Amino acid sequence: SSDLSRATTASGLIPQIAVVAGHTKGLHALAPVFADVVVMVEEGGSLHLATPDVVETVTGAAATPESLGSAAVHATTSGTAHFTAATDLDAVALVKDVVSYLPANNRAEAPRPETETSLEVNATDLELDSLIPDSDAHTYDMHDVIRRVVDGGVLLELQSAYATNVITGLARVEGRAVGVVANQPTDLAGCLDSQAAEKAARFIRTCDSFNIPIVEFVDSPGFLPGEDQEHGGVLRRGAKLAYAYAEATVGKVTVITRR
Repeated sequence: SSDLSRATTASGLIPQIAVVAGHTKGLHALAPVFADVVVMVEEGGSLHLATPDVVETVTGAAATPESLGSAAVHATTSGTAHFTAATDLDAVALVKDVVSYLPANNRAEAPRPETETSLEVNATDLELDSLIPDSDAHTYDMHDVIRRVVDGGVLLELQSAYATNVITGLARVEGRAVGVVANQPTDLAGCLDSQAAEKAARFIRTCDSFNIPIVEFVDSPGFLPGEDQEHGGVLRRGAKLAYAYAEATVGKVTVITRR
């Protein structure tokens, strides 16, 4: 409980990054989820509240640490993990990448590399003129747009395998760290659903906490209609997204690419 108390006190004040490299269960599994970014190791890392024996006793279904909360489960199904890594060393390398975009605390600016970015328009930039189809019936990958806008074409995407109809990631523009939020036309035609709304809201609030401006690329017909969406709390989760945008005091730039 003292660990959870300290994590709560530090939340929004200093960036917190959790690495799950082994089997983590019960109340111990809550602590990593308090972090702003969760990295899970694919071989040997698991995260679950209930233990396998309790699950088997209560439900009668066989369970293992991997079936309950492997890196793959949390990267694709639950959305708890922002990144997965093949090994512990790969996880450390990922953490270094993430830290390079973040300030030391909520009153500091994110680190800015000394290297200068060329502002000259080049052939790659000009591809933006023809990248997006004129017809709404044709799709395109929003990653292709983002990579032509951010420095070096580098996007450090968070939760890349979860709620893939929205893209969230860290990048740089003229050396300055930015948070990218974008609709993805290749998935659900860019519609937002309850999971995507919650994913984006969580990311926006993290960016706002640590002085990272938000650049949004919009191409969406709106929220995905359906009974399952209504039952899944699309109103509640959609409100979280609207609230996160309204509450954020960092700079926000919206680029409307089509719809």
